Amino acid sequence: MALGKHQKTSKGQFRRERGDSRAGNLAQDYPEFKKVPPNTRLDTLRDRFNVDSLDGVRKALRKQKP
Repeated sequence: MALGKHQKTSKGQFRRERGDSRAGNLAQDYPEFKKVPPNTRLDTLRDRFNVDSLDGVRKALRKQKP
């Protein structure tokens, strides 16, 4: 799936998404975030799934049952 607005840094790594990003805004680029309430913060989801990246949260949400 495309990475939307997320770009690589000068070192070639993808920049880290801010923790205060809301699931409702992320759902515009990533359909996995439609499974959670739109006002849920990304850092809350990182803690809940014990991951440290946007991709880790996306993978955890895809594994969840609907």
